[in-house]
Amino acid sequence: MGMGLEERVRSAVAALLYATGESQSVLGAVLGVSQAQVSRRQRALAAWTLTDCEAVAAHYGIDVSDLMAGPTRAVEALSAVRHRLGPRRPAAVEEGM
Repeated sequence: MGMGLEERVRSAVAALLYATGESQSVLGAVLGVSQAQVSRRQRALAAWTLTDCEAVAAHYGIDVSDLMAGPTRAVEALSAVRHRLGPRRPAAVEEGM
Protein backbone atom coordinates (compact mmCIF):
# COMPACT_ATOMS: atom_id res chain seq x y z
CA MET A 1 0.00 0.00 0.00
CA GLY A 2 1.25 3.52 -0.83
CA MET A 3 1.82 6.43 1.47
CA GLY A 4 -1.15 8.24 2.94
CA LEU A 5 -1.60 11.96 2.39
CA GLU A 6 -0.11 12.98 5.75
CA GLU A 7 2.97 10.84 5.17
CA ARG A 8 3.37 12.23 1.62
CA VAL A 9 3.27 15.79 2.96
CA ARG A 10 5.79 15.03 5.74
CA SER A 11 8.09 13.32 3.24
CA ALA A 12 7.74 16.16 0.75
CA VAL A 13 8.55 18.77 3.40
CA ALA A 14 11.61 16.79 4.48
CA ALA A 15 12.75 16.46 0.87
CA LEU A 16 12.27 20.18 0.20
CA LEU A 17 14.18 21.11 3.35
CA TYR A 18 17.02 18.81 2.28
CA ALA A 19 17.01 19.96 -1.36
CA THR A 20 17.16 23.62 -0.41
CA GLY A 21 19.40 23.26 2.62
CA GLU A 22 16.88 25.16 4.72
CA SER A 23 16.31 24.40 8.38
CA GLN A 24 13.09 23.71 10.23
CA SER A 25 13.66 27.10 11.91
CA VAL A 26 13.47 28.88 8.54
CA LEU A 27 10.31 27.01 7.63
CA GLY A 28 8.87 27.76 11.07
CA ALA A 29 9.48 31.48 10.51
CA VAL A 30 7.61 31.25 7.20
CA LEU A 31 4.69 29.56 8.95
CA GLY A 32 4.81 31.79 12.02
CA VAL A 33 5.56 28.86 14.35
CA SER A 34 8.61 27.64 16.22
CA GLN A 35 11.12 25.08 14.99
CA ALA A 36 9.69 22.75 17.66
CA GLN A 37 6.23 23.03 16.06
CA VAL A 38 7.66 22.14 12.65
CA SER A 39 9.45 19.19 14.24
CA ARG A 40 6.19 18.03 15.85
CA ARG A 41 4.49 18.10 12.47
CA GLN A 42 7.37 16.22 10.87
CA ARG A 43 7.24 13.53 13.58
CA ALA A 44 3.46 13.16 13.13
CA LEU A 45 2.80 14.45 16.65
CA ALA A 46 0.83 17.33 15.12
CA ALA A 47 -0.85 17.59 11.73
CA TRP A 48 0.07 19.76 8.77
CA THR A 49 -3.01 21.90 8.09
CA LEU A 50 -4.20 22.89 4.64
CA THR A 51 -3.16 26.45 5.47
CA ASP A 52 0.32 25.16 6.36
CA CYS A 53 0.50 23.25 3.08
CA GLU A 54 -0.47 26.32 1.10
CA ALA A 55 2.18 28.40 2.89
CA VAL A 56 4.88 25.73 2.41
CA ALA A 57 4.05 25.40 -1.29
CA ALA A 58 4.08 29.17 -1.77
CA HIS A 59 7.41 29.47 0.06
CA TYR A 60 9.02 26.91 -2.24
CA GLY A 61 7.28 28.24 -5.36
CA ILE A 62 5.47 24.99 -6.10
CA ASP A 63 1.81 24.10 -6.44
CA VAL A 64 0.16 22.67 -3.35
CA SER A 65 -0.81 19.60 -5.40
CA ASP A 66 2.91 18.94 -6.00
CA LEU A 67 3.54 19.12 -2.25
CA MET A 68 0.69 16.72 -1.54
CA ALA A 69 1.84 14.33 -4.26
CA GLY A 70 4.94 13.45 -2.28
CA PRO A 71 8.67 14.05 -2.15
CA THR A 72 9.63 13.19 -5.72
CA ARG A 73 7.09 15.46 -7.35
CA ALA A 74 7.66 18.27 -4.84
CA VAL A 75 11.40 18.35 -5.47
CA GLU A 76 10.93 18.01 -9.24
CA ALA A 77 8.62 21.05 -9.14
CA LEU A 78 11.20 23.07 -7.21
CA SER A 79 13.01 25.69 -9.27
CA ALA A 80 16.60 24.70 -10.00
CA VAL A 81 17.87 27.91 -8.40
CA ARG A 82 16.26 26.89 -5.09
CA HIS A 83 18.35 23.73 -4.86
CA ARG A 84 21.20 24.18 -2.40
CA LEU A 85 23.74 23.11 -5.01
CA GLY A 86 22.33 25.50 -7.59
CA PRO A 87 21.07 24.55 -11.04
CA ARG A 88 21.79 21.00 -12.06
CA ARG A 89 23.90 20.37 -15.12
CA PRO A 90 23.05 17.47 -17.44
CA ALA A 91 25.19 14.37 -16.84
CA ALA A 92 26.62 14.59 -20.39
CA VAL A 93 28.06 18.03 -19.61
CA GLU A 94 29.63 16.78 -16.38
CA GLU A 95 31.15 13.74 -18.11
CA GLY A 96 32.76 15.93 -20.78
CA MET A 97 34.59 18.07 -18.25
